[in-house]
Amino acid sequence: MRIDINCDMGEGFGSYTLGDDAAVIRSITSANIACGYHAGDPLVMGSTIRLAMDHGVAVGAHPGFPDLMGFGRRALETYPGEVKHYVLYQLGALWGVARAHGATVQHVKLHGALYNMAAFNERLAREVCEAVTAFDPRLILVTQPESVLARMAAQEGLVVAREFFPDRAYTDSGALAPRSMPGAVLHDPQEVRERVLRLVREKKVRTITGQELTMEADTLCVHGDTPGAWQLAATIRQALEGAGIEVVPMHRFVG
Repeated sequence: MRIDINCDMGEGFGSYTLGDDAAVIRSITSANIACGYHAGDPLVMGSTIRLAMDHGVAVGAHPGFPDLMGFGRRALETYPGEVKHYVLYQLGALWGVARAHGATVQHVKLHGALYNMAAFNERLAREVCEAVTAFDPRLILVTQPESVLARMAAQEGLVVAREFFPDRAYTDSGALAPRSMPGAVLHDPQEVRERVLRLVREKKVRTITGQELTMEADTLCVHGDTPGAWQLAATIRQALEGAGIEVVPMHRFVG
């Protein structure tokens, strides 16, 4: 069995820093690097790409809404075609910096509100697929299992990596429980460890109401801006490798 661990990184901007990327990088296999809209800037992108390369971690683009003030977590209204070009613009930015450093871009994972909205909004999902297809159809698109975006991407011939959030509760429908809901965020490392192992071995996860849900995943997400993220990432990786599960970048086995 093989699985990837990804983390949102490079989410500083100018003199502002967020998360302990240097600590988290030691436990992950894929880095989702902010492209300058919700966070990040050219210098931060460059240093984060170099950090990933130094640790053998695959590089991915992490595009979001143009929303520095709201960290990309606000649901923005857009005209048709806007999201497609937002994604294209950010892919181009990260690709250019990555190429200058001798790195290749493995995947695309949307950020924040854009990630959540495109998962279930057909127009946004279509624009994301159009952007990835136009830019480089070989890129892996990371999204929620069984989402509108996952199904549409597969229909368009794109490679999809199904993502699971170890420290987030799920509803009975398989969607992430809203952060405003009590119990939506899990803080016990042992609980996170056990549900990750069960997910990989049995393809099962217990929902926030206690129901059993069948779910398959290719990559596990650790939020870099969560306090203690590097410890959680280390705990997850140690648990997986201790159980004989190989932790490798997603391009090694997806697609």
